[in-house]
Amino acid sequence: MSGEAARMQHVLERQRGAFVASRPERLAVRRNRIERAVRLLKDHAEALCAAMAEDFGSRSQRQSMMTDIAGTVRFGKYCLKHLEGWAKPSRRSLDFPLPLLGARAEVRYEPKGVVGILSPWNFPVNLSFGPLMQVLAAGNRAMLKPSEFTERTSELLRQLVERTFAEEEVAVITGGPDVAQAFSELPFDHLVFTGSTQTGRKVMEAAARNLVPVTLELGGKSPVVVGRSADLAKAGERIALGKMMNAGQICLAPDYLLVHESQEDAMVAAVELGARTLYPTVLANDDYASIVTDRHHQRLQDLVEDARDKGAEVVVVNPADEDFANSNARKMPLTILRKVTDDMRAMQEEIFGPVLPVKTYSRTEEAIDHINANDRPLGLYYFGNDRAEQEVVLGRTASGGVTTNDVLFHVSMDDLPFGGTGASGIGSYHGPEGFREFSHARSIYHQARVDVAKLAGFKPPYGPATDRTVRMTMK
Repeated sequence: MSGEAARMQHVLERQRGAFVASRPERLAVRRNRIERAVRLLKDHAEALCAAMAEDFGSRSQRQSMMTDIAGTVRFGKYCLKHLEGWAKPSRRSLDFPLPLLGARAEVRYEPKGVVGILSPWNFPVNLSFGPLMQVLAAGNRAMLKPSEFTERTSELLRQLVERTFAEEEVAVITGGPDVAQAFSELPFDHLVFTGSTQTGRKVMEAAARNLVPVTLELGGKSPVVVGRSADLAKAGERIALGKMMNAGQICLAPDYLLVHESQEDAMVAAVELGARTLYPTVLANDDYASIVTDRHHQRLQDLVEDARDKGAEVVVVNPADEDFANSNARKMPLTILRKVTDDMRAMQEEIFGPVLPVKTYSRTEEAIDHINANDRPLGLYYFGNDRAEQEVVLGRTASGGVTTNDVLFHVSMDDLPFGGTGASGIGSYHGPEGFREFSHARSIYHQARVDVAKLAGFKPPYGPATDRTVRMTMK
């Protein structure tokens, strides 16, 4: 075991020891931890936003304040508001006549213990502290491993957590891929991972060696189905916003469009207009984020060139006619791909950047068939005013979540569970479902004072009472 792995194991053991020794903890203790996490974000919001901007090279501090700080603070407050109700034992029904005899049944939602959180770089505060809020609400201890791609933000989080929490409550581990791998191999009581499907498989494999349950928030190719009844101008601006926020580096960003063949030109024009209106310039625009690393930037360029080589029409939305080729800012304008085919990398890989393929269909069933022929996506978006068509699309497809007549919004609804299905993830957090995700549902049966086993004929020698119970059960 390496020195870093040994240190992480030591922290885990300290947290687990403290967890066991303090059981049962009062809800007031959980509440205090959430309040401290909220206060940390509020007190150090500007410093965290500055760190994120420096890590990306260019990232709007207002965007970071909105998506990483304010949204996470709001979610912390949501957890505080609902904590008492979530934690109440749930009374369960019993077969007749057990209740009359005095038997009772309940489920208690108890903390699991120590939860590991492996968070990504695209929203480095939100995707570490968001799950943390609900992990703490459920009464657990937590170890966080933020991404090495946002090194300054990760280090600042480590320092702030160290000042705010005792190590046996919450700890932050920093380091590169080797540390992340060792982290995923620790015998946690639960492990949360947000990232790519490919890495998610490796994390799940590592966790399985210790039978650690996982929550995997992955990604995939989230489609946008544009119905013929859609308001194309509204749809165009909303799709452009969802695709260009954070330069498309969002797990739920609209990945590609499915548009009726008669509306392709109008839809592409509407997205272009939306992009030009929202971002009249890109290179010198502080509201538009850079791609996080040179490697990620080159990968996106390669996706576009692969599509071009295979016959796609490439539309670069560059309102101010800026020179991106001679810039080192890692900024990339919205790039629309028309006439795409399934053999193109852009139609096979999660894009995670401002590249938008457009695929046409002649019948709604074709769009549905295309979605169902591929891995289940994290998000699905439908634009249109035809409620019957909307229900056909939703009823015949599967996805982690859905937003209609917009994109992304379902993830920002605190009371809705956020999670994937199939290749886009396992489990969820947010809403009451998140509290239960990080809790153990402990079944408890309180036996009646009478001898129920004798009354029911469960005791040998079996006889008439046994026969009577069997008849009543099967009646």
